Amino acid sequence: MIMHSVMLLLLFTLSSLVAIGQPKGVVSGVVLEKGSSQPLPYVSVVVKSQDGGIIAGQITDDAGKFQLTNVPMGKHVLEIQFIGFQTVTQAVALSPRESSVTVGTVYLAEEATLLESVEVTADRATIEQKADRKIVNVGKDLASVGGTAADIMVNLPAVDVDQNGAISFRGNSNIRILVDGKPTNLDAGQLLQQIPASSIKQIELITNPSAKYNPEGMSGIINVILQKNSQLGLHATLSSDVTVGRKVRTSETVNLNYRKGAFNVYGSYAANQGITPVEGDLSRSTDDSREDWFSTLDRNMHLLKLGVDFDWSERTSLSMYAVQNPGKIRRFRSAAILFPNEPQSNFGQDYESLSDTRNSTVNFHIKHQFAQEGRSLELEVDHNRYRSDEAADFVFSNAMEADLEVVEKVDLNRENLTVNLDYVQQTFQNHTLEAGFEMRLQSADNRYETTNPNLRNADFDFERGIYAAYATLGRSVGKWSYQLGARLERFDTNGAFEESGEGEQEMKDQILSVYPSGYLRYTPDPTAQKDIFTLNFSRRVDRPGLTQLSPVRVWSAARITNVGNPSLVPQFTNSLELSYARQFVNGGLTMGAFVRDIHDEIIRFGFNDPSNPENIFFSYNNYGRNRSVGIELSGNYQLTDWWRFTSSFDMYIRRQRAEIASALTEVQSTLSNFRMNHSFQASDKLTFQLIGAYRGPNTNLQYTTLSVYFVNLGARYKVLKGKGTLNLRFNDIFRTQRFAFEGDRPVSQEGRFLFDSQTVYLGFTYQFGGPGKGSSARKKRDKRETRGDSF
Repeated sequence: MIMHSVMLLLLFTLSSLVAIGQPKGVVSGVVLEKGSSQPLPYVSVVVKSQDGGIIAGQITDDAGKFQLTNVPMGKHVLEIQFIGFQTVTQAVALSPRESSVTVGTVYLAEEATLLESVEVTADRATIEQKADRKIVNVGKDLASVGGTAADIMVNLPAVDVDQNGAISFRGNSNIRILVDGKPTNLDAGQLLQQIPASSIKQIELITNPSAKYNPEGMSGIINVILQKNSQLGLHATLSSDVTVGRKVRTSETVNLNYRKGAFNVYGSYAANQGITPVEGDLSRSTDDSREDWFSTLDRNMHLLKLGVDFDWSERTSLSMYAVQNPGKIRRFRSAAILFPNEPQSNFGQDYESLSDTRNSTVNFHIKHQFAQEGRSLELEVDHNRYRSDEAADFVFSNAMEADLEVVEKVDLNRENLTVNLDYVQQTFQNHTLEAGFEMRLQSADNRYETTNPNLRNADFDFERGIYAAYATLGRSVGKWSYQLGARLERFDTNGAFEESGEGEQEMKDQILSVYPSGYLRYTPDPTAQKDIFTLNFSRRVDRPGLTQLSPVRVWSAARITNVGNPSLVPQFTNSLELSYARQFVNGGLTMGAFVRDIHDEIIRFGFNDPSNPENIFFSYNNYGRNRSVGIELSGNYQLTDWWRFTSSFDMYIRRQRAEIASALTEVQSTLSNFRMNHSFQASDKLTFQLIGAYRGPNTNLQYTTLSVYFVNLGARYKVLKGKGTLNLRFNDIFRTQRFAFEGDRPVSQEGRFLFDSQTVYLGFTYQFGGPGKGSSARKKRDKRETRGDSF
């Protein structure tokens, strides 16, 4: 591909020298794949004279577009070539009256005869910088990091994953996780644990998404793109792994895919189970107390997915799938609160809960490609239902009194319906036009029952509807490309809260908001695309969720109670980013700077319980303003034939301002993260890997978390003629991965939590299957792989 591009550039330069002094014209158009109407990038486009000499040449961009400039006047032949496709030729004529010719959409059809049993593979840059996103290619380096998507996330630039599976992006946990451009309605930590690393093709980090995206997610979107199977016949991937630490955790995954003719049927099953222990201690100087506690989280989760794709016609495709995600979660925690100066006040609390959960999703998608102008229309309907029944038992013990037992029951039923309608026209007056409509209807019923005499039974019902329309318009002109868009959303909420013995409280709200977005991209050499400068911006929102809104007071620890705030309003973020990407022969470098401004930031904050000042209750509120300014730097390089490394560094300054207890409080903190990944190729079958990460201290309005680092060492070995892979990894070699904090609000305290992080991981993956009778077929390109779209 590089040699191909260089030859085209040389031919274009020579032809330009010959044509000096003649009037010049422009020939432009877009190249799509016949049948799927998907853009074809890197297609060779040349203008030839009548005798066959090359006058001008170029390759198409990611959207399949080309624009040949400095073409002499006269009659010429436009020739479009791409490996595996039939060559297309077309006559073009330029004159002083018509110096700009648009050939419109050119469709390339696959060659009728394909080479049999030939596979071409190439290593792509680990990190690629696109106009509105950073793409991390999960190749042989990152795939050996571990068995799941959660293991890969740890090594992504500006992404942080804590021991509970919570993900943050540029220091903000308000992000959206998509799979193949679609929301999943699953807990992010649980979802990532159930996706095998071997099934992931790319991960997109989208800091300023276009107006086409749902604007929720303050710091952006993480889109996990899975591998697509394009071969006929039956294919399968089996994987199993075990993690051994203080406790043992296991997971198993089966992926099946069968393609024949116009049908593609697929299914998958994943299960993970095991116990995750955590131990910790808290010290309070205000009452000279110490709290020692130990907890376990025992998960037994299952995920079953069945789907079918059907090519109704050459231009219309249908797809449907259903997901069932049942599980049981058992939690246990034992805490001892000790007062050295007043031992008679010592007390303990044992807590045990059992949750039954079920998450069900049904999805229907239809896409139609129009015959002309590269137009397409898509409709998607997604229905999700979630149910959780939790029963918790609290036992308090005190040397001076009899034990006290409290029972709590929390039932949650949630339902989501999403309808998307998207229209794309790629040759709208030399622009790309995208427009669409989205409707989201959400409802939830949260019931709480308790035997605690200080709390009351409660019921919270919540409904909201979001109605959105968007449009974006983009164009590429020579070295420049841009896109501008806006999304209009109407947000309606209705809620009702009722406690035993109290009247019903109603909550209603209606908000109309506009979310603009856009980018400007400059490429000094559009053919080589070695240097890319991008400026983009967006406005996003984080709407409070059910847990943040629910006024039901729920115990969570010996001296901690949680309660939501139904008066919360959405928080909005304005983001501006400037980035630069440089591609080398043996690697690449990306760097950028960003500014993020958050208004009405939602923060979880702790207060002294008015009924018992020694206890704390946590709630949420809109606290003023948060502004962050930061820089990012990431790169990858092939040092030798056997040594490759990727590394990333980000640092940003965050300022938080809020009015707390009638006093204006302001905190400024400098946060930093550093990651490295060294891959050593010992042989064709054996690869070693050294992974390290450092996260600096973080000061917020309430406390300061201390710095933390870890080092992992792993190896990957191919077996069974390359169809099987063994992964072995030693995690947190020095057992330094812990969470520690200190603070003065609402009480002066410090604490630390030690997780089961020093573990040995062993995983095995096996792939089998091959093409059916005849040659393998090339599946239609997925649009979201080429252009990064989602809906």
